[in-house]
Amino acid sequence: MNETPAEELRVLGVRGLPQVRPGDDLAALIAESAPGLCDGDVLVVTSKIVSKAEGRIAETDRESAIDAETDRVVARRGPTRIVQTRTGLVMAAAGVDASNVEPGRVLLLPEDPDASARALRAGLHERLGVRVGVLLSDTFGRPWRVGQTDVAVGAAGVGPIQDLRGGADPYGNVLESTLVAVADEVAGAGELVKGKAAGVPVAVVRGIGHLVAEEDGPGAAALVRPADEDMFRYGSRDVVPARRTVREFAEDPVDPAAVRRAVAAAVTAPAPHHTTPWRFVLVESEDVRTRLLDEMLSAWVADLVRDGFSEERIRRRTRRGDVLRHAPSLVVPCLVADGAHPYPDERRAAAERAMFLVAMGAGVQNLLVGLAMEGLGSAWVSSTMFCPDVVRSVLDLPRDWEPMGAVAVGHAARRPQDRPPRDPEAFIEVR
Repeated sequence: MNETPAEELRVLGVRGLPQVRPGDDLAALIAESAPGLCDGDVLVVTSKIVSKAEGRIAETDRESAIDAETDRVVARRGPTRIVQTRTGLVMAAAGVDASNVEPGRVLLLPEDPDASARALRAGLHERLGVRVGVLLSDTFGRPWRVGQTDVAVGAAGVGPIQDLRGGADPYGNVLESTLVAVADEVAGAGELVKGKAAGVPVAVVRGIGHLVAEEDGPGAAALVRPADEDMFRYGSRDVVPARRTVREFAEDPVDPAAVRRAVAAAVTAPAPHHTTPWRFVLVESEDVRTRLLDEMLSAWVADLVRDGFSEERIRRRTRRGDVLRHAPSLVVPCLVADGAHPYPDERRAAAERAMFLVAMGAGVQNLLVGLAMEGLGSAWVSSTMFCPDVVRSVLDLPRDWEPMGAVAVGHAARRPQDRPPRDPEAFIEVR
């Protein structure tokens, strides 16, 4: 793509378009209202009129329509929902619009915005013989900015991204991460002359013919950041459910700094008496880990033999510990009940012990969630609790450090299976 910026830019509103109805030939309507289209023009078309022409009108209430169009809820505050749609867009209300339609109906985004843009581009070429670019636009909010702007949700004939990486600025500095969202910039320019209030659903942006290609191109889908590259994928609603038990890890190494950041999240958990009862042993030495797991396995087998298990049953049981052996990283959380009150009677001593166990559980949960926020999978395994003396001996821990399981850490070898839905009402009692 030519990187030379336009010397002059004109943005023209296309006026005179009639109300669009289901089944209308949108390319014919635009061609009639904008017969002066030229090669190299870029049309910015409000996605809502494309939806109307394609019959993307649902006879339902707005909330039900949002539910149907949502793949996951990223964040919620009161009635407002930021969601990811089935096409990967993250936006308010899944793009469902209750304006400019009859009461009792709502307007949905096009089923495939890029396909819609390609069809519209082909229809304009057939009628007017011109090579234009087509962008379908919709209004988005921004997480760190007040107000909305239009962005491209569909594209044809316009490369959505201008890649300047490897080039140099006027001072000779190499550009290492500069990807310009050209399609979004052009969509925003088009909105300056159209919009709901003006009643102008189509704009022509002229002067950027160098951005218009012969081929339709990858479409606006190229602007949707892949999940594994999205540093902000987990919205407020996603954080806790993002924690999943992973039992099969890829060979990719784990960044020790990421584990330490997860520990920083862990130690924000609540604890009794203003104490800090959490300790996290990061088993980074392969030799130490091997010796720890070998000696734990020996203790486990000895317990099972005493319990009368057969060799085959022992083999099946002990295979569960393989997740700790094969994970790239291992963390052993420990409870240190400094500051616990030494109650003389059994009832209060048991309650004191329970308070510290709850605090330890909160710390472990924070660790697991912190790891998920770092893009890491984890599995909490209880086995160290059954042989605390072995763990303390191998890891050279003080006598009052109580191992509270072990956490296998790594990158998931594959996407975890969907968690079966649980109705929260089944776990609630109201008095």
